[in-house]
Amino acid sequence: MSSYKVLDVNDDLPIRTKGAVHSGKVRSVYWLTDQDSARLIEEKGYDVPTGTELAIMVISDRISAFDCIWQGENGLNGVPGKGIALNSVAAHWFKLFDEAGLAGNHIVDIPHPYVWIVRKASTVRVEAIARQYITGSMWRDYSKGVREFCGINLPEGLSAHQKLDEVLITPSTKGIIRGLPDVPEVDDVNITRRNITDNLDAFNFKSEADVALYEKLLSEGFALISKELAQLDQIFVDTKFEFGYVEDKDGTERLIYIDEVGTPDSSRIWDGPAYRDGKIVENSKEGFRQLLINNVPDSDVLLNKDRMSEREQLAASYKLPEQVMMSVSDTYVGIASKIVGKQLTIPQSPRDEVIAVLDKEYGLIDA
Repeated sequence: MSSYKVLDVNDDLPIRTKGAVHSGKVRSVYWLTDQDSARLIEEKGYDVPTGTELAIMVISDRISAFDCIWQGENGLNGVPGKGIALNSVAAHWFKLFDEAGLAGNHIVDIPHPYVWIVRKASTVRVEAIARQYITGSMWRDYSKGVREFCGINLPEGLSAHQKLDEVLITPSTKGIIRGLPDVPEVDDVNITRRNITDNLDAFNFKSEADVALYEKLLSEGFALISKELAQLDQIFVDTKFEFGYVEDKDGTERLIYIDEVGTPDSSRIWDGPAYRDGKIVENSKEGFRQLLINNVPDSDVLLNKDRMSEREQLAASYKLPEQVMMSVSDTYVGIASKIVGKQLTIPQSPRDEVIAVLDKEYGLIDA
């Protein structure tokens, strides 16, 4: 497999921006100049208010797990097709959300499978998590005797990977929330609904009614994706949504979906036939996490938070076998192709393609 098929570095594209590029583990965000935002809104007819800030969001093929970025042998510094798989799946679900009359989202245009043009949103500081099955960290805690999760009490007698009677909403913090008595000052810590409603400003909610709205949108989005996946004989196990506020043309603020939804990175998806046969086959990043655990020399480094410095050193030096990276590619591209209803094509040179389309069709590349 040639490494040129992978878009691993995505924060150095010659896109005209204002300010620094914001690069996360997988995506990089290029905020456009006010002039370019205004020009594109007019030229392309985007349905957003005049003066809306736009950004180019470029996804990479990098893969993160256990808070580290991982690479393969032979210069394979990402998973071929992963970025396209994530973007295609999220855009597919967003389209179905629109058709079902759910909330909108932050995407205003998709110039290329690796690229979204998004509008600025005021982010709600809650990782909105919904769970249909008891597995992963919830099961690990439950098996140790924990029965309360985010203010929700679970019954006795549950078993690993069991379907729950109802979809549970188990929120956590997005970023570090400071100064709240019952919320530890660490990222991604479990919280209760009461934590949110008692501290609306800290979590960037405008009203208590909007807390109920985010729960409604989370539940409805989860149900829609779950129903669609069931038709493919796939099980929607759990997922993470994110929300934010945008301003409409009439000046009203509206809660929308942001980031990605229902992807193999933000969700667990199980194979239906295997589950009925008593086995768990992961069609999501959880499968990659298991591959890592089975391949690295010392799996405790991955699981023990007290060994984070060793984990970072391992991720920097360890190269996964190429066949492992390709099997992960097959998982991502395979489930995404099923969901969108067509085989995804992996570009030969994604970087060159992205630059070309943003230059010729959007006028955003500085020579």
